[in-house]
Amino acid sequence: MKKLRTKTAKTTWRKRLLESIILLLWVGISVIGSQFIVSFPMVWLLGKNVQQPVWMTVYTAIVYLVAMLLCIGLPHLLLKKFRTKREELGLTGLFTWTDIGLAPIGLIVYFLLASVIVAFFTFLSEQGIFTWFDANQAQEVGFSNLYASFDRIVAFISLVVIAPIAEEIIFRGWLYGKLRARLSLIPAVLLTSILFGAVHGQWNVGVNVFVMSIVMCLQREITGTVYSGIILHMLKNGIAFYLLYIIGIG
Repeated sequence: MKKLRTKTAKTTWRKRLLESIILLLWVGISVIGSQFIVSFPMVWLLGKNVQQPVWMTVYTAIVYLVAMLLCIGLPHLLLKKFRTKREELGLTGLFTWTDIGLAPIGLIVYFLLASVIVAFFTFLSEQGIFTWFDANQAQEVGFSNLYASFDRIVAFISLVVIAPIAEEIIFRGWLYGKLRARLSLIPAVLLTSILFGAVHGQWNVGVNVFVMSIVMCLQREITGTVYSGIILHMLKNGIAFYLLYIIGIG
């Protein structure tokens, strides 16, 4: 009987691990694939005009919508096992004072941890170990030359409103919720954060947002929702937007 229970436990663990890998691959494919699905028709219709801030914002909104439909909607409709409730997405109830209070605290923790880790990677790069890591590499966000107020407003909507909400629903909502139902805390946090860093496509940005994701996963664990993570994400992107497009640092 003991051997049978041990064998059953191993089978269950392997099944959960396999399901977790499938979840990671599916989210990665959905997020990256949505960009290709949307970019081709928009470039065909608009040509170079797609680079204008207003169309870049429309493009961003459609990409995230398609990503959520693929990542969350398709499994929900086709696979009974992967149907998703609001609790799994972390979208139950409304914002609370706890959510609001944890966001700036999490932001400070994230800044401190990210600074230490980026400095460590930079040191290793200077020693010829991590030569691929460039902390000063600029992040490509799709917007440039935002001189008009209207252009800045639509870019702000894209980067500081749409992106944080959509990314939190996909990563700290759906993905983390599914992984957490199958894995313990640390593996679920690390796998979610590794994928989140990887889809950003740059080593320096990936390391930075990997740390941010860890903090936001822990916020999700504490509050049970993604609301605090959304606020933190908006604050972080808002600060970056101000430094990059308002006062021109970066």
